[in-house]
Amino acid sequence: MSAGQPTTVIALVEHWADRLEAAGLTLADGFGQGTLTAFDEAAWLVLWSLGLPLDELDEEENTPVSPADAAKVAALLEARISTRKPAAYLTREAWLQGVPFYVDERVIIPRSLIAELLVDESIDSWLSESTHKVLDLCTGNGSLAILAAMAWPEIAVDAADISADALAVAKINVGVHELQQRITLIQSDGLAACPGPYDLILCNPPYVNAATMAALPAEFRAEPALALAGGEDGMDFIRSLFLNAAAHMSENAVLVLEIGNERGNFERAFPGLEPLWFETSAGPDQVLLLTRQQLA
Repeated sequence: MSAGQPTTVIALVEHWADRLEAAGLTLADGFGQGTLTAFDEAAWLVLWSLGLPLDELDEEENTPVSPADAAKVAALLEARISTRKPAAYLTREAWLQGVPFYVDERVIIPRSLIAELLVDESIDSWLSESTHKVLDLCTGNGSLAILAAMAWPEIAVDAADISADALAVAKINVGVHELQQRITLIQSDGLAACPGPYDLILCNPPYVNAATMAALPAEFRAEPALALAGGEDGMDFIRSLFLNAAAHMSENAVLVLEIGNERGNFERAFPGLEPLWFETSAGPDQVLLLTRQQLA
């Protein structure tokens, strides 16, 4: 790319996609924290840097870019390559199901598959007129609590996390989306400080097993380990949750739990449970549902 010459949006995207691939940034090296390919990552960062709509590459691809703006793009993409920081930490912005959220290094980047179920109404059939109170446990930046509040306008939502830093980020997002009257933030070690009883508990807990944690690429190591590491088999937090959940649930309540790629470890740890598995974009074995009766 010739220095000082005007270029176009699509030329920048293609150039930086090639640079990302040449630098060895692949899906295994961190894509998946918002994007799945080098092209998508380059498009996101180019459009963001230029202040253009993130979903309008086709409309903007032939838009001319000045040398000064191209230099801004270059600075951002060079930082992505050299630091291996996730793109969302560089932009301070992540999107989940079309909704923007503030993020920084105090929280993991929101990507929970539970968000899909909130938006496509997969959970709705488990709710009823008596559903009034929802808990988002391990809320992180508050994204699931916010999506739940958007999906069910009549329901009160508690959002709990052990991390005061994470809750500070969640507070920013709750404020941005003007949901202070409907979402209560709670600092809690698991369920300890959560009042309940809840009619629905959503939980995307730390579940990554020790071997996988040890092999994480730099982008994922940049995220708080507290929100990822689930012990030797990934089930440490979940064991504690299952011991205490029923006492915090109303009679007909359900728990929706994300476990990622840990189904094998889950079934070895809890051989007597027969959860309902939801179909998601990542497959049919990463998010499950259990009733209070199953957990009691």
